[in-house]
Amino acid sequence: MQENMMRKWAQHERPGHLINRAARLMLRLADIRFRPLGLGVASFPVLSMLRTGQKLSQKELALCARIEQPSMAQLLSRLERDGMIKRSPDPGDGRSSLISITRKALGILPEVDAAVDAGNELALAGMSDDEVKTLIDLLQRLISNLERATEREQAAVDRAGEP
Repeated sequence: MQENMMRKWAQHERPGHLINRAARLMLRLADIRFRPLGLGVASFPVLSMLRTGQKLSQKELALCARIEQPSMAQLLSRLERDGMIKRSPDPGDGRSSLISITRKALGILPEVDAAVDAGNELALAGMSDDEVKTLIDLLQRLISNLERATEREQAAVDRAGEP
């Protein structure tokens, strides 16, 4: 795509704006559907990672969920308070804990999954299977491009800050 053509696009035609708007709407819909279950949207990736029974550290959860450690610490505190996770000492590191899912959380995960699936169905209404596959392929490529660009630019910033 030509760069000057992109500059001519109106705001509602810019891919970044549309993707951001779609993501915000999906999050708002999920939040509405998760609230009666006593969960926030941010809980979903954590509970999904723990659903297999695996015990993970806060650091591992933060890396997988791609959120900062302080945000993960707050989320885990809320989930623990609400009885969705439990912490146990990490036998390999006495300073940290391992996080596991509780029966209470496992009991509501089917409802959480149903809410996520219903939201996706609403978002993809009127699209054929081929269109959905194309959309997913394009979004995965877009994310890959952005991850590479972000890593390159962060590395350049880091190098510029070195003495």
